Amino acid sequence: MTQEERITLAERIKDVQARVARAAVASGRRAEDITLVAATKMNDADRVRAAIEAGIRVCGENRVQELTDKYEQNAYAGADLQFIGTLQSNKIKYLIGKVSLIQSVGSLKLGQAIAKEAAKKGITQDILLEVNIGREQAKSGLMPEMLPEALDQLRLLPAIRIRGLMAIPPIADETTKNLRYFNEMHQIFVDILTKKYDNVNMDYLSMGMTNDFETAISCGSNMVRIGTAIFGARPYPVP
Repeated sequence: MTQEERITLAERIKDVQARVARAAVASGRRAEDITLVAATKMNDADRVRAAIEAGIRVCGENRVQELTDKYEQNAYAGADLQFIGTLQSNKIKYLIGKVSLIQSVGSLKLGQAIAKEAAKKGITQDILLEVNIGREQAKSGLMPEMLPEALDQLRLLPAIRIRGLMAIPPIADETTKNLRYFNEMHQIFVDILTKKYDNVNMDYLSMGMTNDFETAISCGSNMVRIGTAIFGARPYPVP
């Protein structure tokens, strides 16, 4: 990275942190009540290290191979590391022991597989249950009506600990910024919280990305996953 790129990155991080803080205060909370997860997909180890130097404290990776490559380069030193992308069962073993939280547990089967792998390594793995709040066929995640069964079964597995919920709503429209879906998610979150399941702690409601995180915070999110607003548009390969 050039010095100019580092300065731009630091300025973007400062701006996002300020926006998160303003949204938190507007919702009656403090800036420190919101966890900012920098979505580091398609950013190399050098850029990740620069982001941490500029104040990022939590990194979220979407791809297992990318995470392990950067992990070996010590890219995440000084920050908490979480997994936020679609996860296949055969890749779980590469995450256990490296990440503090797997946010994207979108099925009972995946949760059980994580528990099995964590038990092998003598680790209790924190997870979030991913909810398909938009009921989109092309997306992973538990349908809202499937949550009670998943909670009932997964909370019995000692090698995992449910810490909350995560959602990726449909692409935000410019008028409502996913207000409806965020409100639905918050209501589900509160309903589970009031039921006081054993081994279930509703500590985190992870929702909101670059285009809608302020709306998500206003609806009760306390964890946002920001990529583009921090790192700029990703250089996706041309098909």
